[in-house]
Amino acid sequence: MKLTTTTMVTVDGVMQGLGAPDEDRRGGFERGGWVAPVFDDESMTFLSHIYGRADAFLFGRHTYEIFAGSWGTMADPGGHPIWTALNTQPKYVASNTLTAPRWANTTVLSGDVATTIEELKVERTGELQVHGSGDLIRWLLAQQLVDEITLITVPVILGQGTRLFPENGPDIALNLLESRTTPNGVVIQVYRPSGHPKYAVATAD
Repeated sequence: MKLTTTTMVTVDGVMQGLGAPDEDRRGGFERGGWVAPVFDDESMTFLSHIYGRADAFLFGRHTYEIFAGSWGTMADPGGHPIWTALNTQPKYVASNTLTAPRWANTTVLSGDVATTIEELKVERTGELQVHGSGDLIRWLLAQQLVDEITLITVPVILGQGTRLFPENGPDIALNLLESRTTPNGVVIQVYRPSGHPKYAVATAD
């Protein structure tokens, strides 16, 4: 399987509480709900396409609980690609504390999660998608398990909140596979990790 991550971030890299003001107030975060005002039709079409190609999903515990409490309890709206993907494809949760997942077709991964994910990637075909799940994404990147990174950058600076990339983390070179800007200024970029960056002295040439 190809492991891909899709993350909505602000220009200053914040990914916390994107969906609603009360979605995630950890750390005193007060500026949630920043996606909806600028997320246009082209952005939604792109996101729906991503979900439509998923063969399985991998979540961190916190994001899983948010999705299970929203998409997992929503009645079938009929033909919605995100609802259909999330409620029909297998879901995996990386957690050492979750014991009774409430969303159907969910498997909890605990213990040696890195080895389990490596085995999934070898044994299954298709695309294993990670949405949200910042702690998990940072860990997956450190383990060199990510094959493709999609960033959906919303034109806003929040000035607070949890950022996708830590102040101290692995250095990763990226190959740009796709880039586009929607009418409302949402920037969509798709990258493939390609080892470590090269470092050199900048010159005027």
